[in-house]
Amino acid sequence: MSAADFPKHKKSDAALYTKYRWWLGMPLGDLVDRAADVFPRKEAVVDDRARLTYGALREGVDRVAVGLMNLGIGTGDAVLLQLPNWAEYVYSYFALQKIGAIPVVLISGYKQLEVGHLGLLTEAKAWIVPEMYRKMDYTTFIEDVRQKNPQLSHVISVRASREGAPFTASLEKLMARSLSAADNEALALRRPDPGATAHIIPSGGTTGLPKGIPRTHNDYLCNVEFMHKGWEMNTTDTALIVVPVGHNLAVLNVVGSVLFGFKLILLDSTKPEDICATIQKEKVTYVPMVPSLTKRILEFDGFKQYDLSSLKKLLGGGEPSTPELVREVYKKIGCTYINEFGMTEGLVTRTALDDDVEVICNTVGKPTCPYNEVKILDGHGKELPRNSDGELVVKGPAIFAGYVKNPAENEKSFTPDGYFKTGDIARIDDAGNLKITGRIKDLIIRGGENISPGQVEELVGAHPAVADVAVIGMPDKDLGERVCAYVRLAAGQSVDAAGISTFMESKGASKLLIPEKFVFVEALPMTEAGKHDKKTLREDIKRRIEKEKSS
Repeated sequence: MSAADFPKHKKSDAALYTKYRWWLGMPLGDLVDRAADVFPRKEAVVDDRARLTYGALREGVDRVAVGLMNLGIGTGDAVLLQLPNWAEYVYSYFALQKIGAIPVVLISGYKQLEVGHLGLLTEAKAWIVPEMYRKMDYTTFIEDVRQKNPQLSHVISVRASREGAPFTASLEKLMARSLSAADNEALALRRPDPGATAHIIPSGGTTGLPKGIPRTHNDYLCNVEFMHKGWEMNTTDTALIVVPVGHNLAVLNVVGSVLFGFKLILLDSTKPEDICATIQKEKVTYVPMVPSLTKRILEFDGFKQYDLSSLKKLLGGGEPSTPELVREVYKKIGCTYINEFGMTEGLVTRTALDDDVEVICNTVGKPTCPYNEVKILDGHGKELPRNSDGELVVKGPAIFAGYVKNPAENEKSFTPDGYFKTGDIARIDDAGNLKITGRIKDLIIRGGENISPGQVEELVGAHPAVADVAVIGMPDKDLGERVCAYVRLAAGQSVDAAGISTFMESKGASKLLIPEKFVFVEALPMTEAGKHDKKTLREDIKRRIEKEKSS
C-alpha cells in the first residue's frame, strides 16, 4: 500500500498534538526496548507454554523482526496476523512494529471470506497463522486465500505439526536464528516514523465485510497512555487477557503492558473455572473483560472456591454493563469496576477509580484522553445541551483519521469540521459523564416515534429474573416496526411477558418502551466481538413472523 491509501490527520491538528506532547513521537516497537533496558529480568508475558522476561521478549521480537526482513517484508508492507492468545502473537506484533511493517490484526474465527477480503484491501504480503486452532484447520482454506491474493508471498506457520506446503516459513525457525551485529544495525535502520500507520484492525460490525481501521503510532500510543494512566497501572500490576488478541481491547493492553511495565497473562480460555484459577494462581490485579463473561463467572457454581482477593480492577468493555452486574461485582468480588466504552476508531471513555458506584452503574464516565473533544449533535449537526440525547461525535489526538481505501465511508463518517461520527446515541450529564443510550442504525422507529433499544434493554434487564436481553425492531405493516425483546432468564428463575411488562410499568416506563413481543431463549447469539448479534436476531424474528402467518 502507498501512503495515499491512508487518510491523514490535518496538519494543523498534528502540529497541535505534537506541540503539547499529546503525541509522544515514539514508534510502538521502541516500547519493548525501553522496557527491556529498565527491567530485563522482570516477567513480561506468560502464556500456556512460556514465562518471558522483558529481556527474553526483546530477544524474541528482534529475531522474528530480522527473520521477516529476510523474507522480504518491507516498510509499509501489510502482514495478516491471525493468532490466538499465545506469546507468539506478542513476538509477531512488536516484530512487525520494529521493521515498519503493518500488522493487520485478525480474530482467529475469520475464514477465507474475511481473510481474503482483508488481504486484498491491505495488499498483504504475508500471513502469520496457526496450522490448527481448536477445531479450526486453517490449512483447508490457505490455498483459497492465496489464489485470491496473488500478492501474498508468504504464509508463516505457528505451532505447526509439520513443515512445507501450504506454509512457506515457520515462526519457530525465524526465532531459532541468532542475531549478528549486522542484523541489529539493519533493524535499527528500519525504525518507522511515529506518524506512519502502526496497525490495522478490522471493524467489528454486523453488516457487510469489515472495514480497515488504521491507527498511527502517535494516535494509538496516545490512547494507550491515557487509558492506563487513568487506571493507575504500574509495574506492580498483573493483567489477565481473556479477550481474544484480535480485538482492540486486547491490543490496547498488550501495548500498555510494555509502556507501563506490568505483567501480561495471556489465557486461551473463557471458561469461568480457568479464569478464576488463573487469577488465584498468578495473583492477577486487573482484568479487562466483556460484561457477559463477567456475568458467567459470577453465576459459576464453583465461584466461591477461588481466592480472587488479588483482583483490584475489573474493566467491562465491548458491550454495556448493566447496573445489576456492577453491583454484583462489588458484592461478590469487592474490586473496583471500571465501566468502559470504546471503539477501534479511537474514542475510549471510562469511569474513574474513585467514582461513586451510581456513576459507575449508570454512565461510562469521561474520555480517557482529556484532550479528545466530545459533542452531542442533533439531526441537523447542531450541538445539543447537557442531558439531551443525540449523535455522539469526537475529535482529538487519540482518534483515527479515516478508513483504509474508503473515501465514500470517510465522507459519511466525519462532520465538515473533522469530528468522527461514532454512530452512537448518547447524552452527557451535568457532571460531564457520558451515557450511551443506543445506536443510530439500531434505532427502532415505531409509527414515527424513535425508540432506543439500549433504554429498553436497561429496563428489561433490571428485572431480577432476567440474565440477558437484546432488543430489536420487528417489521410491522402498520407501524413500520414494533419493539421485540429476546430474553434469557437467569438459572432457576421464571417470569413471563406479562410479568416483565408489569415490572417495567412499575419502574415508570412508558407504553412506547414496553416490548410488544418477548421471545424467551436459552442463549443469545453473539458476534465475534462479543456483542449481541442483532443481525441474526432480526433474521430470526422475520422467520418467526412468517411462520406465525402461515400457521
